[in-house]
Amino acid sequence: MRVVVALGGNALLRRGQAMTAENQRTNVRTASEQLASVAQENELVVAHGNGPQVGLLALQGAAYKEVPTYPLDVLGAETQGMIGYLVEQELGNLVPFERPVATLLTMIEVDPADPAFAEPSKPIGPIYDKESAGSMAKQRGWVFKADGDYMRRVVASPKPRRIFELRQIRWLLEHGSIVICAGGGGIPVMYVDRPEPTPYGPEKELVGVEAVIDKDHASALLSAGIEADYFVMATDADAAYVDWAKPEQRAVAHVHPDALLELSSHFAAGSMLPKVQAACEFATATPGRRAAIGGLTDIDEMLKGRAGTIVSTEFDGITYR
Repeated sequence: MRVVVALGGNALLRRGQAMTAENQRTNVRTASEQLASVAQENELVVAHGNGPQVGLLALQGAAYKEVPTYPLDVLGAETQGMIGYLVEQELGNLVPFERPVATLLTMIEVDPADPAFAEPSKPIGPIYDKESAGSMAKQRGWVFKADGDYMRRVVASPKPRRIFELRQIRWLLEHGSIVICAGGGGIPVMYVDRPEPTPYGPEKELVGVEAVIDKDHASALLSAGIEADYFVMATDADAAYVDWAKPEQRAVAHVHPDALLELSSHFAAGSMLPKVQAACEFATATPGRRAAIGGLTDIDEMLKGRAGTIVSTEFDGITYR
C-alpha cells in the first residue's frame, strides 16, 4: 500500500517549546518511531509543516541588516533541507540499512491571481504579546493576527496547483525508497512573463513567491498525484470533532467527504479546517481511497480504520466514535 503521512507541527515542535535543534530532533525521533512502523509493510512518503521554522529563519534574517531579508521561498527551501535532514537521519536509524531514505526539494506552482495574496492568513514563526507584535509590524511591515491569547505573524497562503517533482517521487518509490518531500507545503513558485525574450526558452519563467503554502492542501495534491492508497494527517488531535470543547463534543469516525464538508463551521479555520478540506479533496479526487486525521501515535490504527477520522467516498453519511 502506498501511504502519505503529513506530519503536523506537533511532530516537529510542540506548542510553547523553544525552537532549539535538540527539541526538534527529539520530537522527530518520536515521530520516526511511528513512521518506521508504517514503512515495514508499505511504500511511504513523508510530508511535513515548517511554520515555526520558516518564521524563525525570517526573524533571524531580519536581524541582519547588511543585506535585504531573504524571501520566503528561499527560506522554505532551507527548511525542507533542515527538517528533511532530521527526519532522514532519525528514520534511517530505525529502518534496515538497505532501505534508502531520500529528501527531495519540492517546488509547487501557485496562481499569481490567487486571492490569498490580498489576505495573509498562514501563521509562521513564534508567538508574541500584542505590544511586541505591534512594534514589529511597524518596523518590518509584517502582518499579525491573534493566535489564542497571543499574536503571530501571518503571510499569504495560496492554493497549490501543480507539483513539479511528481515523476522523481514516483521513481524513488518504485526503487524502494522512503521519500521525504513537499516539506512546508512545498517551495511556492509561479510563472511570470520574461522581462526580455530569449532564444533558449519559452516566454514565461519560473520564479519564487513570497508565501507559504498550506502543508495539508499540498499533501492532498501530492497524495492524489502519486496515486496514494492512504493519506494520513498526523496531528495533536485524535480526530476531527463536532462541537469541540463542549460537553456534547463527538469525534467523527467514518464519513463521506460531502457529509464532512457540511460540518465545516465546526472546525477552526487555522487548525482543523484545512485538514478537513484536504482530506475531502483527496477522497473526492481518488474515489474509494481513504484520508485520515488523527494522532501521531495512532497512525497504524488509522490505516486499519480503527482510529481517527476516516474520510472516503465508500462511506455513506457519517458515524461517530
